[in-house]
Amino acid sequence: MTYLPLIIKTRLEEKLSKLNKLRPLPKSAVQKLREKFQIEMTYNSNAIEGNSLTLKETFLIINEGITVKGKPLKDHLEAKDHHTALVYLYDLIDKDKKHTTSEILIRNLHQIIIRETDKEWAGRYRNANVIIGRAKHIPPNALQVPQKMRDLIIWLNSQKSKMNIVELSALLHHKLVYIHPFFDGNGRTARLTMNLLLMQAGYPLVIILKNDRKKYYDVLDKADSGGYEPLVKFIAQSVERSLDIYLKNLTPAIQKQEKFITLTDVSKNTSFSAKYLNLLARQGKLEAHKEGRNWLTSKEAIKRYLKNRTRQRKIS
Repeated sequence: MTYLPLIIKTRLEEKLSKLNKLRPLPKSAVQKLREKFQIEMTYNSNAIEGNSLTLKETFLIINEGITVKGKPLKDHLEAKDHHTALVYLYDLIDKDKKHTTSEILIRNLHQIIIRETDKEWAGRYRNANVIIGRAKHIPPNALQVPQKMRDLIIWLNSQKSKMNIVELSALLHHKLVYIHPFFDGNGRTARLTMNLLLMQAGYPLVIILKNDRKKYYDVLDKADSGGYEPLVKFIAQSVERSLDIYLKNLTPAIQKQEKFITLTDVSKNTSFSAKYLNLLARQGKLEAHKEGRNWLTSKEAIKRYLKNRTRQRKIS
């Protein structure tokens, strides 16, 4: 069974193909993008879990070593640890793109993520039951966690050659947070583990935005009940956002680049309202990505949407 709509799957494959054709990518430009994405990922991933640092404060703590007055020490340590985990992740990819996802690797990521905030349990499975305050789902008994994690890796290895990598990474993310193997840091660990699979396949680092926190939790809740399509679509849109940013920054100036503008601006030259375009973007029918709270798309994306819609009507 497939959970990724064909229209989104096709777009992602086309954009990844465009990125691959640009390889080898200019090292200086890639390094700048990596640094930008690492800060954004650290800020957003921690903020989803309640960290109070702003994006700018996260940048200052990581790049300048500055202590932000009035912010908890724990928030500072979480920022530094998460950034270190990302450096570790990039090193894995750079050294071996076929690196196997294993229990040890997942525990290593977790160990780095909370090494300064909960040293006793860094990299260790929980030994007591837990309740997730925001969710209906009750994680499995602590005694079941080791076997559940072994089963997870067996499932992952069995699906690698059968399932689309975006679908697989989204489902792996959910299954990991569903098991909730650690006392703390499960979400951050799951998002990094998901990224390992995607980056091995050539995709840029994928960031779940803090502004999408409610939507993120909603699609995870649906997945708890077996409804995986909303989660897969949500992750796919995050993948597309990263691809769009990379292509925008790395496409040579001599090639035509798409200009991404707000839905309000693009609606002025179409028969669609900004509200309707927002709906199409959220449904994944229109190529668009988020920057902050705003959806951005391009005139070319509108043309492709109209062309695809006309083709589907002819078929039906």
